[in-house]
Amino acid sequence: MELNENARIDTSQVEDRRGGGAGGGLGIPIPIGGGRGGIVGIVIAVLVALVGGGFGLNAMTGGEEQGDNTALEQRCAADDALEQLDCRNTLYVNSIQAYWRTALPQDLGEQYQPTRTVFFSRAVNTACGQADSGVGPFYCPADSLVYIDLSFYEVLATQLGAEGEFAQPYVLAHEYGHHVQNLLGTNEQVRRQQQRDPGNANDLSVRLELQADCYAGAWAKNATGTADDSGQRIFTSITERDIAEAIDTAEAIGDDAISRRADRPVNPDEFTHGSSEQRRQWFNRGYDSGDPASCDTFSGAV
Repeated sequence: MELNENARIDTSQVEDRRGGGAGGGLGIPIPIGGGRGGIVGIVIAVLVALVGGGFGLNAMTGGEEQGDNTALEQRCAADDALEQLDCRNTLYVNSIQAYWRTALPQDLGEQYQPTRTVFFSRAVNTACGQADSGVGPFYCPADSLVYIDLSFYEVLATQLGAEGEFAQPYVLAHEYGHHVQNLLGTNEQVRRQQQRDPGNANDLSVRLELQADCYAGAWAKNATGTADDSGQRIFTSITERDIAEAIDTAEAIGDDAISRRADRPVNPDEFTHGSSEQRRQWFNRGYDSGDPASCDTFSGAV
């Protein structure tokens, strides 16, 4: 994966709520790394809701937080911007939204409405309630924002074995897949159907998650064609190894893989995000076709 050092990083597409905009260090309120006392199971347990718009945030706090992008803007305008984790992730967001601005009306018949990714540290207030870093990245349909503590990537690499850098844009592309579902009304349709048929609630959640994986694959196929607002390409190359890293990540966060790491029985009836095989399959469906219209996970078996 090669990012174009001449591409402009549009920091208006993110909101920095990390306090002072510094964003250094680990913000996860759970120990990570080896030798700190039997915490792998705890990490896995809190990551069951990982990478999904179906996370049931319900502790409404009502507090509105304000981000301050000043430091981020300065960092991302510097010569070494692409060496900074937050600036690279901002550029990933730029690419994902550039793709959907064209693909959503062209392939799915709906105008794209941009949104922001919120960088936070430790905990954050959202329109869906309060969350801490342990829940992993998530999308809140109530405020149409993507939320991520960037230190999550450390857990992804050290505890789940997804070490490749392309894991990062895959995670963000999955969350923006939930934003697309929100714009299309898919989220709301699934919510109503779950209320009518609670016995199939988990199956519907899995289908929603797999569709977001498929959308992420469609973006990955087209990512080298995305550009900043001046026409500069954002990615100069994406290799087969990068795609393999995205697939490795999808498989690492399958419900069955997470259950095994937590030494819990694997019960497909309890899946909410899909098995490793399903997540790999649907990411590949989107990537191989490059067409989000191919991502119908709601018809037939998945």
